[in-house]
Order: sequence, then C-alpha cells, then structure tokens
Amino acid sequence: METRRALLVDAFAAEPLAGNAAGVVPEAEGLSDDQMAAVAAELGASETAFLTDADGAADDRLRYFSPTTEVDLCGHATIATYGVLFAEGAIDGGERTVRTNVGDVAVAVDDDGTVWMRQQAPSVEVVDVDVERVATALGVDPAALRDVGADLPVAVASTGLPFLVVPVNFLERLGEADSDDAAVERLAEEFDVAGVYAFTFDALDADSTLHGRAFAPSLGVSEDPVTGTASGAVGGYLRHVDAFEGDDPDELRFEQGHFVDRPGHVRVRVAADGVRVGGRATVALDGEIRIPDEEDDEIIEA
Repeated sequence: METRRALLVDAFAAEPLAGNAAGVVPEAEGLSDDQMAAVAAELGASETAFLTDADGAADDRLRYFSPTTEVDLCGHATIATYGVLFAEGAIDGGERTVRTNVGDVAVAVDDDGTVWMRQQAPSVEVVDVDVERVATALGVDPAALRDVGADLPVAVASTGLPFLVVPVNFLERLGEADSDDAAVERLAEEFDVAGVYAFTFDALDADSTLHGRAFAPSLGVSEDPVTGTASGAVGGYLRHVDAFEGDDPDELRFEQGHFVDRPGHVRVRVAADGVRVGGRATVALDGEIRIPDEEDDEIIEA
C-alpha cells in the first residue's frame, strides 16, 4: 500500500486555523480519479488540489475534488498549493501556467508569498428571480434583499465557476443567514451555478470593500469560508453593474469567513482581460496518507 504526502493548508489567511482550508497533494502523479476522490473525501476539506506534471506548454496540472465530486476550478486550493510550493522553495516567484479543467490559468507569486491567480474574463448575467425564494433559501429577511435590489441586481457571475450573486443591505442581516441546503441546491441547479454568494458593503473592516458569505451544498460544503473563484466572479459583477461611483478601485478587498470562525481576506483586481485573485497561505497539517490499491476495499487511513 503506497503513501502520498498530504497537507491541509489555510488559504487567504496569514496564520493557521483561519481562512479556508484546502487539501493539497503535491505529488499526485499516477493516482486514479477514484483514488483522488477518496483522498479528498478522507481529508474532508471543501476542496483538495492534486498536482501533477502537465502536457504541452503548461508548467503544472491541477485537478480539484470536493468530498463528493470533481470541481473544475478552485481558487483557494490553487492559492494553497502555490503558497506551499513557494514557502518550501520548490518554485521561485514569478508566473506559472497551470492547466485546469477550464483551461490554462496564470498563477504568480510575489516576493512576500502572496499568490495571485488569474481567472477568466468575467461573464455576468442579471437574472429574474423571486427575492422571497432566495431570502428563504438563505434564511434572511426578504427586506434585506429588496432594499438593495433596485441598484444591485441578483446575477449569475463567473470567472470559470459560476455563482448566483445576491446583494444584502446590512452586515447584521447577512450574519443572520441560516441557509437551507436543499433550497440552495435547487437554486444552484436551476441557474446552473456552483452556489450562492451573498454580500454586503457593510463590512467589518474600514479598508474592506465588502463582506461575503458563500453557500455551496452542491459541492459538499454548506458554507465555504473564503472563496477565491466566487470572489473573482463578484469582482466582475461589481464592475458590470457599475457598483462604484466614478472610477473602479484598482484593488478590492473582500472579507469572508468570520461567521464560521474562519476569518480571511481576498484581494481582487479586475481588468478587461480577466480577474486576478490574491492571498496568503499557511500550512496547518503536514503528513502522509495511505492509499489502498484500486481493487483493495480497505478504507483510506490518514
């Protein structure tokens, strides 16, 4: 029975046990789909990234699995992977090309360890949806959505992984959210999205642009603490709906995770050719996982 190195890495956080935990398997060459899925389920993080060599022009290949399914793209697991590789000296700073299920993605690491992931050019589509239904699914007062609906519509936004973006009036209302997983899954299926990202400009920190919460039970996680792909999509959404008076800020700062005791921050830069999402990462757990052969019915043991 072989073993592979497996880590739990907290992305979008400067210290462990904050931000969003991702599994990272830095040497995943030769693992089958079933083995990767089983490892992701055992590690239990919202997503686990599996790093292998890439064919063609890309430097690396990343695949992502939630505890229940393969995910085409995951921002925080990408940040986690390259934060670890840079910290250990396995890669230098600068830009790399990473092959994912949605195509090649540019990843860059600053000298201070901040990892930037370039996502696709944003696509945003304003949708007609019953505010009462969305509010019920999120477990918030419908008035919290109606109060901002005239200026900030509900929309499907994506930079590779789509989310239903829902503006909320005040942080207090957003903090009261108690989502109904089944109802959120129905919304996700109807609008063909990964989940629902609710946000308010009423943030905790004065230098934060907004406070967000992401609900993605269809990916196996009721609430994702800090979400890179959703943050990129929301950055594109804010530009699309002209959320800011005058010129758009050069950089946005999204806070998330505080209501699930996993506070973190995402830096977002929106440009015409794409969105860059950035953050730090720190290792919380580093060990080995035993992987049975495919024909072996033994349970994977951490």
